[in-house]
Amino acid sequence: MESNANEKISCCNGMDLRMLVVVFSMVASELSHVHTRPIDFVCDSEARRMMNKVKDLQVEMVVCSAVDALPSDIKLPCIRIHKATWERKSVHEQRAEILLSLGTLAQDVRSARTLSQPGCGLTLLERLEHSINNYLHVVRLLHIELRRSHESESRGKSHHLDSGISKEKTTI
Repeated sequence: MESNANEKISCCNGMDLRMLVVVFSMVASELSHVHTRPIDFVCDSEARRMMNKVKDLQVEMVVCSAVDALPSDIKLPCIRIHKATWERKSVHEQRAEILLSLGTLAQDVRSARTLSQPGCGLTLLERLEHSINNYLHVVRLLHIELRRSHESESRGKSHHLDSGISKEKTTI
């Protein structure tokens, strides 16, 4: 177990931006499968496509030869999950894990960006940071909308319950 953790840490040393873009595209592709209501921009495939800039970043990687190595290490989020364990977690726990992973990734990309020299590598890091921040924003908004939805349902149930009770009182 400890050697596996050391392997993961050592793989991040000297990592190039190409690897980061590939990992981010895997993370981003998971969000594209989210179809939650009432957030229209998550459900709308055109809006998702506009927000998902990974393919553009990959194309620019080919053109930009200055991205052989990053100026600082970037810790990649764990993208493997055990499905049964994940499903046992509450939505709040799942959201917290996603926010923590994306937040750490954004912070590391920001650090690498501030140490980068001007050029196409810096531009790619800026765009990558912007995309990560967009996903952070979406996850935060999903939480807000879910909370509002649950509050509305709770109010509707209590109202329904109240109206049922008052009907019983009038018939007795």
